[in-house]
Amino acid sequence: MVERDNELKGTTFTISVLHLSDGNPDRIRQLLEAKVAQAPQFFNCAPLVLNVERLSEIPDFEQLRELVESEDFVLVGITGARDEAMKTAAKAAGLAVMVSGKSRKTDPEPAAPAPDPVEAAPVQAPMEPSKVHVGPVRSGQQIYAAGTSLVVLGSVSPGAEVIADDSIHIYGALRGRAIAGAKGNPLARIYCQQLQAELLSIAGTFQLSDALPAGLIQEPVHIRLDNEQLRIDRIK
Repeated sequence: MVERDNELKGTTFTISVLHLSDGNPDRIRQLLEAKVAQAPQFFNCAPLVLNVERLSEIPDFEQLRELVESEDFVLVGITGARDEAMKTAAKAAGLAVMVSGKSRKTDPEPAAPAPDPVEAAPVQAPMEPSKVHVGPVRSGQQIYAAGTSLVVLGSVSPGAEVIADDSIHIYGALRGRAIAGAKGNPLARIYCQQLQAELLSIAGTFQLSDALPAGLIQEPVHIRLDNEQLRIDRIK
């Protein structure tokens, strides 16, 4: 029997970020309750990070942890801390201090000398075939395309969930939840012939049914990320 040592590896997870404009517990609770009510299964035990960039004072992180966990989220850390006092307070409450990729600042590395031009044959990247589901995706059903795109030749019912690490193509009505770029791919897209979704998500940025543009309901659309927000356009 071969024994394997424990390993520490890097990976990517989809985590929701709550941007705080103040530390008012009642306002935070109302927001979380509203989101959970619209998509309870999606947010059940979901990891959550607090963006504290806009806070002028250090909040009570212990109180915020209890509040967030009472709504069935799991508070894992903060981001956007602008001073050491905020970071120290978060760490004292057992929270991670996280830095987004855009916030990292590193010294520029010296440019490497340009190599001599060499004729090289183009290298074709390996292609993963799309996962194809034929027929409707029924309420309570979940389909996940790991490492590739998902094609659904049918409709997605309310309460159903389709997930892909790349893009999602639905040749029918989207009435359930569609989660593309599940491992953080910001270039993933969602396509459907009728938009009636409960939830749309690309690389962790999500939008619920109440925020869908009224003029695009039941229309053929494609959804993509644009400046860290979901953009929904009609397919012409």
